[in-house]
Amino acid sequence: MADDKQMSFLDHLEELRWRLLRSAVVIIFFAILIWVFQREIMENVFLNMMQPDFVTFELMCRYFGVCIEKINIDFQSTTLSGQFSYALMMSVMGGVVLGFPFIFYQLWAFVKPGLKGNEKKMAKGIVLYVSLLFFTGILFGYFVVAPLSVQFFGEFQISPEIRNDITIASFMSTILSTVFYTGLFFLFPIVTFLLVKIGLFTPDFLIKYRRHAVVIILVLAAIITPPDIISQVIVTIPIYLLFELSILIAKRVARKEQRS
Repeated sequence: MADDKQMSFLDHLEELRWRLLRSAVVIIFFAILIWVFQREIMENVFLNMMQPDFVTFELMCRYFGVCIEKINIDFQSTTLSGQFSYALMMSVMGGVVLGFPFIFYQLWAFVKPGLKGNEKKMAKGIVLYVSLLFFTGILFGYFVVAPLSVQFFGEFQISPEIRNDITIASFMSTILSTVFYTGLFFLFPIVTFLLVKIGLFTPDFLIKYRRHAVVIILVLAAIITPPDIISQVIVTIPIYLLFELSILIAKRVARKEQRS
């Protein structure tokens, strides 16, 4: 059969090239779409994080009694191409995020033929699971981590004599990197699954170094959140729960490996 035919190294490179090309087309499509509506997206997705009626701040005020006022930040662009550059970055990163399921599917379709039958069966539905975890992380980053960062750094002052004139580059890079990295952190269970499958990790290894993992998670939470305890705890809890989920996944994979 044609599907069973061994492909040469150049054939693999050619297939990879076409899959990367398809992924690039999808990214460009979404990037152009975002570029067309860049003003609406900037004002309603990013700049609205400074408003007290942002959904996260409203919920904090309603259920926790922590209410904030409008964060007074005067944005500026200090370089000639500053606004253009970050509009472009917003468009490209948005294209990557929106096109993530298709991009991952292309990478998975390239790798899948090299797997054994039982490995394909174990990884059934992986595109769906990876996409759900990634978008869950993106939403968590956008509605929790990013607004807490904006609120903390936007209101923090060493002295009232010092005004916060924030560059649009600093504002956008903080939000985009925070949201994107949080999305990647939520892929931890899938990464663990793959590492267990190739034999690099075992359930006993994860359990043995659980305490070390907690320290690493705290460090990661400190990196992607403002330097206050509440924010770090809010981020640490879901990441730690994902680690515990990874242990359960590792145990399940190990049991199936033993039975096979």
